[in-house]
Amino acid sequence: MIVIVGAVLGAIFGVVLAKRRSGKGLDILQYAVGYAIFFMIIGLFITIFIHRSAV
Repeated sequence: MIVIVGAVLGAIFGVVLAKRRSGKGLDILQYAVGYAIFFMIIGLFITIFIHRSAV
């Protein structure tokens, strides 16, 4: 669940950042995908940490 939320938030953050920097369509897509992957990895590590701590 945290991974999915991270992907959505990362994509939104990437779109906003690319639009603020006057990016074109493919620039916006690249930023959205890049930040979504980055936030998914962070969410994955948080999920692993929570599961390891709970057991």
